[in-house]
Order: sequence, then structure tokens, then C-alpha cells
Amino acid sequence: MSDIPHLLIPYAASASEGCQQTLANLPLPHLDRLLARLTADPAHSRSGEETSFSAPHERALAQALGLPAEDGRTPWAAWYRLQQGLPADDEAWAFVTPCQWQVTTDHITLRDPETLGIDEAASRALLAIVAPWFAEDGITLHYDQPTRWLAKGPLLADLATASLDRVLLRDVRPWMPDATRGRTLHRLQSEMQMLLYTHAFTEERAERGLPMVNSFWVHGAGPLPATPPAQAPQMPMALRNAALREDWRGWASAWTALDAGPVAELLRQAEQGARVRLTLCGEQSARSFHTAPRGLLQRIQAHFKPTRFAQVAPQL
Repeated sequence: MSDIPHLLIPYAASASEGCQQTLANLPLPHLDRLLARLTADPAHSRSGEETSFSAPHERALAQALGLPAEDGRTPWAAWYRLQQGLPADDEAWAFVTPCQWQVTTDHITLRDPETLGIDEAASRALLAIVAPWFAEDGITLHYDQPTRWLAKGPLLADLATASLDRVLLRDVRPWMPDATRGRTLHRLQSEMQMLLYTHAFTEERAERGLPMVNSFWVHGAGPLPATPPAQAPQMPMALRNAALREDWRGWASAWTALDAGPVAELLRQAEQGARVRLTLCGEQSARSFHTAPRGLLQRIQAHFKPTRFAQVAPQL
């Protein structure tokens, strides 16, 4: 499947009322024409729940790459290292995102890490503070980006973790790691909250009017499989930020641009006779479509009752 042009679109639709209202008045002519030419592919479509650890586009991407697609167990951090040209190894890796938990009596909301004002200097300083605590549990931390570190350790080898997309701006409790396997992480999160509450690092940020960083989120854990990953499909992320923040006007603008760009290009390839694949993902499910031979009855049905995005969106 790696040699077939594959366009994988995350956050193509949402059950949100705002999204549904936006979709009712959102013309996507190239997408509708493309869907009319393609055939549904149940073998590469997946249904799920909004509370699953892995978002539908992550499961679809894992399947396309040949990576483990079990819920919450795709080794994204190990795969990322491979993409950076770092040597593959048998170690279990994970992403660790420093963040702020806003704790109330009935919610623990994870604030968007990108809004915390964490630059490289602050991130490295914070990593130096917390790394010894992780090391005591056999986890080694490495700096990667201001709002994301890499972690390595045996604890991460068999740990289901929820995607950051699942918990961003939401109550994290439904997506906490299993109480048994994640016990160490739960303890570390509690220790970090106590450590950072009165730490000089926090006081210095407060003096500058910057938000507190008081916790972390672990995601993308596990070791790479022995089989090398396949080529990744094209996966534009333009819809993600708007959808996660329920900015449906921005989401509509992003969809219009996608329809005129990558979708129109895939349609052009299909019209020229190339085999193509399109995967549309929402917050629960993914639906895949591809070019496939059609019998006479199928061609007649496709002509008079073509598939439209308005039919597909509620299935996502």
C-alpha cells in the first residue's frame, strides 16, 4: 500500500454541534467528486469510541505504517526517533510533555502546553529538576522540544498511554494509564506536583506572569517492532488545532484550503487512472476509500447515488 498515493485527514468531522452546523454550509466540491469515484474499503476502516486512548487518525496511521495499532500501544516516540535518523534499538521510548493540570473538585483539566510559555531554556531547566526523580524509577529523560521530551525505560515497554490529542483541554481522568501498570507514573505525577508547587522554578515564572507547570503527560510509549515501518501517507494536520479548540470558523477555512489543495490533487490523480486511497477520520472512527474495479450495477449506483461527504461525516 506504500506505493499508492494515500491522503489521511484527521479531524475531518466531529459530533460537536458547532461542527455539525458548520458542515451544513461547507461546500467541498473536490472531496465530493473524489468520494464519488472511490469505493469504501471496510478492511482499512475502523470504528471506536471517543474515550479510546488512540485517536482514529493515529490508529489509521499506525496501520498504514505497519506499526502496532492496539489502543494506546503504538510506539510513536520510538518511530519519531527513527525518523530523526537515530539508530533503532530494542528500548522502549515515550514522549513526556510538561504541562499544567488545573485541578478542581471534579475535574483535572490539561491546559494546552503551547500556551504555557515554555521556551527551550525553561524546558531544559525543568528537565534537570525532574530527571533525577524519573531516574529513580529507571526512566531516562532526554530533551527534544520545549514542550516535549523523550523518555527511555523498561517501564514504558508494556504501557498503554492516551494520545495528547485525547486529553488536551479535557478532564484527563478517563485517559489515565491503568492503575496497575501506571502506578509508578501516577506516583511521579503526584511527586511532581508537590515538588514544583513551591520550587524556585515556579516562583521565578510567577514573577514573570507565566503559568505554572505542575505535571506531565506520557504518550506514544513502547519499543519499535522488528519489521521496518512502511512509508507514511500524506497527513495534513490543518484541521487539528481548530477542531481541538472548537474554532469551527477556522476549521471550515482549513477544510476549504484542503479541498482546493491535497484533495484536488488526489482527485486529479484518480481521474488520470492512478490508484489512490483516502482515509477520513473523526474523533471516534476512520473510514477509508480506494480505487477498485466496479461492476455494471455498482457503476450505475455510483452515477445516480454517488457517495458524498455529508453521508460519511456522521460515521466519523
